[in-house]
Amino acid sequence: MLEALVSQLANGLVLGVLYILIAIGLSIIFGLLGIINFAHGAFFALGAYIAVMIIGMVGWPGVILAPFGVAIVGVLCEKLVVRRLYSEGPLLSLVVTFALALFVEAIIRSVWGTIALPMSPPSSLAGIVEIGPILLTTYRLAVLAVTVVILCLLWAFFALTPYGRILRAGSRDPEMLGWIGIDFPRVRTGAFALGCFLAGAGGVLAGPLWTVTPAMSSAASMPAFVIVTIGGLGSYPGAIVAGLLVGIVTALSVQFAPELSGIAMYILMAVVLLLRPRGLFGTAWERFE
Repeated sequence: MLEALVSQLANGLVLGVLYILIAIGLSIIFGLLGIINFAHGAFFALGAYIAVMIIGMVGWPGVILAPFGVAIVGVLCEKLVVRRLYSEGPLLSLVVTFALALFVEAIIRSVWGTIALPMSPPSSLAGIVEIGPILLTTYRLAVLAVTVVILCLLWAFFALTPYGRILRAGSRDPEMLGWIGIDFPRVRTGAFALGCFLAGAGGVLAGPLWTVTPAMSSAASMPAFVIVTIGGLGSYPGAIVAGLLVGIVTALSVQFAPELSGIAMYILMAVVLLLRPRGLFGTAWERFE
């Protein structure tokens, strides 16, 4: 029992960091743009599909390009569709980004079909690693390491670079950036591209662990929205804490209460919202109040 518990905690940690990667991208887009991006899961799926295509052409080393491809698609979507929503209410953004999600998913179905595509981990990461009572596949351990590196680089970007500080300031007072002469439309485009990049990176890493199908978009978007809700809208620390909680709760429920595995994260969300309606790290957002 103890070994099963520890192993599931380790698997939950891997699942949690993947969820964090997706949810932080969603938080960045909401924090700076005020847009509740329902198409975020579609960009996650697009990252996995682009990775499958690149692997077939040049092998696994080329998958590093997949998130950049998703970011480019995100820039096009922001310029053509999303920027028209900035002065509108959150309800319209939900409707339009939901339509955008359907559009991106339709493109995926047209280009790659509806049948699940195989995406095996690289041969160098085959096998199992045993750490005491913990059994993890080598690929899961690699996913954990890569995701932690990405999150550390993201922290350094926000804390140490001028553009990162601009994004942090803009998430709290967007009008102020325009007053001091910063090209705010370009900043918004960059923020949306960064959120899509993180979603695409999550799709690349999750591809060998999940089934690469168009429906994987919903398998990513719902946990991401739950995590953002639990952590607090626009809160990056909240997304990290909530992502780990959701990953661990989901993994434990699969092992010890399979009948509740599909709703475990929603039960966690309900409990948190009963105690803290704004989420664990949530604050008031003046633009919506």
